[in-house]
Amino acid sequence: MKTGTKIKIAMAVVFAIVLAGCTGPKDAEGWSSSQKNQFMKILALDKYASICNETSLYEKVKQSRNSRLMTKLLVDYTDNLANSCIEKNTLGEYGAYWQKVSTSDIQRKLRAGQSIEQILKPYIPEYAQFKLLLDKYRILKESPEASASTIRKVRLNIERIKLMKPNLGKTYALVNIPEYRVRIIENDKTSLSMGVIVGRRKNQTPIFSENLQYIVLNPTWNVPDSIARKELIPKLMRDPAYLKKHRLVMRKDYNLDSPALSPSQVDLSAYKGGEGPVPFKFIEVPSNKNALGRVKFIFPNHHSVYMHDTPTKYLFKRKVRTFSHGCVRLERPKEMLKFLTEHYTNYTYEQAKKKYDSYKTEYMKIVKRLPVHTAYLTAYVDENGKLLLFGDPYGLDASQKLNFQP
Repeated sequence: MKTGTKIKIAMAVVFAIVLAGCTGPKDAEGWSSSQKNQFMKILALDKYASICNETSLYEKVKQSRNSRLMTKLLVDYTDNLANSCIEKNTLGEYGAYWQKVSTSDIQRKLRAGQSIEQILKPYIPEYAQFKLLLDKYRILKESPEASASTIRKVRLNIERIKLMKPNLGKTYALVNIPEYRVRIIENDKTSLSMGVIVGRRKNQTPIFSENLQYIVLNPTWNVPDSIARKELIPKLMRDPAYLKKHRLVMRKDYNLDSPALSPSQVDLSAYKGGEGPVPFKFIEVPSNKNALGRVKFIFPNHHSVYMHDTPTKYLFKRKVRTFSHGCVRLERPKEMLKFLTEHYTNYTYEQAKKKYDSYKTEYMKIVKRLPVHTAYLTAYVDENGKLLLFGDPYGLDASQKLNFQP
């Protein structure tokens, strides 16, 4: 036998001995004594804030260290970590990213000798806010001056972070709806931050995550059929000059080169109000007064939501900024354009500015991965470690219920 082969075999034997020493003999449920000790230490601290509604089971496990009960608690703890401790029937249409937690998968990992930390790792939110808010929560729980409502608010937001899309990295754009703010966060540090306007309560900005894919300079605004029915057509019926006044054109479809139409060619009253598609489209041409402003940032999604410029700059003076139909309006869109062009496209800002100044619709592809999260965090820890608390514009703090008493 060659010397190299002997060394490899010897190393494998040593590794097996070390692993056996770490994990120890297994019981019928697949637990070693070291795994049990690891889990009990995690539970004693509730390290990942996921005992939640399993307090009574935890007490039984603490007293008995029964392996079958411990397996059930590990599965439940993992599920609470992966899918939060918010009662599902109180989430409504909240954009939750559910994760599958399998008892057989956890048992397999136990028998394979994985540590409890290794088993839990795929489900631990990697967003810095998870640990930051958890630290604040523990401090508040120990403080006699902290109110029950503040403690609950912080804990509810810890649970919301658990529901965010997993594995999206340390670099992303975060639109925090209750804060009316967007941040570009790179390696857990804020690189750019500005105010935003979000959806009205009846047209809420949805909670979801998608990758930024391209930038549109001098966009047209394709008026959605729902807005055409409820808002535009009634105004056009009252004022035949409405289209010209608002730089709108009427086409067969959402293509400026498609056949032009005039209001006199169709029965507008048949499409006033109601629901369903409209067989003609309204398009607002590029201009400084375009509803989308001069630039929009696209992260394709089934909600048809994106970030964009706006001519209604005065609304940024308001404290509560819920004025859109669901999209995210930016306070300083040119600053966002400059930053993204320089760091996430193959263009220079000078090239982008030339396209911008042309007033022609142009597209720029994003070439580096940048997920965009829209989130509903009414508690947030800022760069200075300060806990910030925000209002509840959509009433989710009131409607969402925890499955335990925080």
